[in-house]
Amino acid sequence: MKRLLAYFFTAGVAILAFQCGSKRQTNQNPATGESTATKTTRDTLVMMAGINSKGIGRFQHIQLTHPLDEQMAARGHAIYQSKCFACHKLTNELLVGPGWAGVTDRRTPEWILNWITNTKVMLDKDLAAQADLAICLIRMPNQDLTDQQARDVLEFMRKNDGKK
Repeated sequence: MKRLLAYFFTAGVAILAFQCGSKRQTNQNPATGESTATKTTRDTLVMMAGINSKGIGRFQHIQLTHPLDEQMAARGHAIYQSKCFACHKLTNELLVGPGWAGVTDRRTPEWILNWITNTKVMLDKDLAAQADLAICLIRMPNQDLTDQQARDVLEFMRKNDGKK
């Protein structure tokens, strides 16, 4: 059954990638700057991949802070500025990688931390990561973040998404 699901997912990604090809639609959401074609394609692929996945890696249960930990978010912002901003915008806009706006609504905290710390395996085996790769077409390099640094980045992502 998994093999059949993987086959249909791969076929769907190939069809969507072929249809998008070099004729990217230029209609943009004025609030976010994101292309409507990119958002629709990503949302379709994420739905096919399973949005509630925890990803592949050692993070299986993350206890989030309530309220938001401002010190962690500040450290995460500094990491974003030094390692992430060249490829990721804080809006929905696709740069080299996907924009970060709404990421904590689309992905579980476990998935985000597994993605940040276990990028290669996630790209090779996780369907949601592969769906993002089908949109971005560039593999995210390993940023060599510690678990604490990754957790700080997650807290900054939460702050960016307006979590309190």
